[in-house]
Amino acid sequence: MSRALSFPRAAVDRRRWSFLPAGLLAGLVLPLAACQEEAAKPAAPPPAAVTVLPLKPETVAITTELPGRTTPFRTAEVRPQVGGVIKERLFTEGAATEAGKPLYQIDPAPFQASLQSAEASQARAEAAATSARTTVNRYQPLVRARAVSQQDLDNALATLRQAEADIASAKASVTTARLNLGYTRVDAPIPGRTGRSSVTPGALVTADQTNALVTITQLDPIYVDVTQPSSTLLRLKRELAAGRLRRVADDQAEVHLTLEDGSDYAQAGRLQFSEVIVDPGTGSVTLRAVFPNPDGVLMPGMFVRAKLEEGTAEGVILVPQQAVARNAKGEATAMVVDAEGKVQPRIIRADRAIGNRWLVSEGLQANDRVIVEGLQRARPGAQVQATETTQQALDNPAKPAEGPGPQQRAAR
Repeated sequence: MSRALSFPRAAVDRRRWSFLPAGLLAGLVLPLAACQEEAAKPAAPPPAAVTVLPLKPETVAITTELPGRTTPFRTAEVRPQVGGVIKERLFTEGAATEAGKPLYQIDPAPFQASLQSAEASQARAEAAATSARTTVNRYQPLVRARAVSQQDLDNALATLRQAEADIASAKASVTTARLNLGYTRVDAPIPGRTGRSSVTPGALVTADQTNALVTITQLDPIYVDVTQPSSTLLRLKRELAAGRLRRVADDQAEVHLTLEDGSDYAQAGRLQFSEVIVDPGTGSVTLRAVFPNPDGVLMPGMFVRAKLEEGTAEGVILVPQQAVARNAKGEATAMVVDAEGKVQPRIIRADRAIGNRWLVSEGLQANDRVIVEGLQRARPGAQVQATETTQQALDNPAKPAEGPGPQQRAAR
């Protein structure tokens, strides 16, 4: 067998290309290299899609949320004004009562006797005065006839005046005895709800004793006392002086409550007064608001959060909270799309939250287009494709479309 001759593949390839002219070879190699470079170069990505909100000046009510506690509108500790034995309790503990409604009955017998004695003393004084007046009337003509001395007439006049004074004293005693007899029925001084009774029938009570018989609490209306830091009050005064806030009239300042369970109280209250002394221990001032409480939902001592209307800000810029972020320095920032469609970062000053938006005092102005969706795709200086939206659309997003049902997924 003869062995076939074998040549290396590289040598054969060189031998194959060696028969082509040099110019034709160069013309084939250069386009091939250019195609390879274009294939290796990545294609430019399309502009990122973002959603922007054009900012517009607005007029908003500036509110402050402060902690507070409910306080009774009026509280009366009922004590007896005369002493005696309690004969009867005339109310139900914890029930509502009206002003003037009887609560207790103290044994009236001793006071009835005192009244009768005072009336008898008054009758005796009136009889003595009648006798003295008759004597004076009889002496006056006799003095002119010199049948009675002037001294006798003067003594009769003095006796009459003393008898008239005794009548006045007796009338006062009768009035006092009648009042004490009336005090044997202990009445409610104010409307409200009664508490626990500290005495039972048969108990002996004394006038102006230390322990109250019962406590009545008026809950409709009811007070809410809230504390506000003095620094907040100073800031409010500066904003009012600078014209950034327009003061709400004192009789129009509404207050709204959030209860302990997070629910909102249905009735709105009115700010009644603000203290002018700062508590040195807490550095705060106390504000008092009055609320209607017809259903008794608010009870004394409850912890609540009150929203007070401080004033009205005109021409302010409000930015959705999802459009505001923080940089490494902790500064509030927002991304704005300029007229050329490029992203520009802004350092802003967010003073306070109003609902789900920030009130921005620096860094943004009217007609700026702030990115509210797609922030993760927006880079400073990058070109983006912006789609405008409205605040109403952000507050009420469309319901997302429902996914395919089980049968559709099975068909797929």
